[in-house]
Amino acid sequence: MLTIYGIKNCDTMKKAFLWLDENSVAYQFHDYKKSDLDENTLNHWLDTLGWQAIVNQKGTTWRKLALDKNILDNQTIKPIILQNLSMIKRPLLMLNDGQMVLGFDKEEWQKAFHR
Repeated sequence: MLTIYGIKNCDTMKKAFLWLDENSVAYQFHDYKKSDLDENTLNHWLDTLGWQAIVNQKGTTWRKLALDKNILDNQTIKPIILQNLSMIKRPLLMLNDGQMVLGFDKEEWQKAFHR
């Protein structure tokens, strides 16, 4: 069963849940606001996707941080992400085959589930 990571009350997450339900895709939901996010999972995401992909650089949380964003890398941003989980793009799908799909895009999701 795939895992969808995000925050329950996010509008994009609501669209993602609806899409999964309408397409009869079984999933488990990990709300990292309620259940936190372990460092090993974040390390895997950072190693696979990179921090620039994972961080929602258009979001309020990111914009409020007073950081020298030009010197960040996967290691220096990790504690910042763990303290500010809202800055992670949503949703992040962890598919059964280990593939990750970041963000909600109906066409991308169709490709991911029908290959």
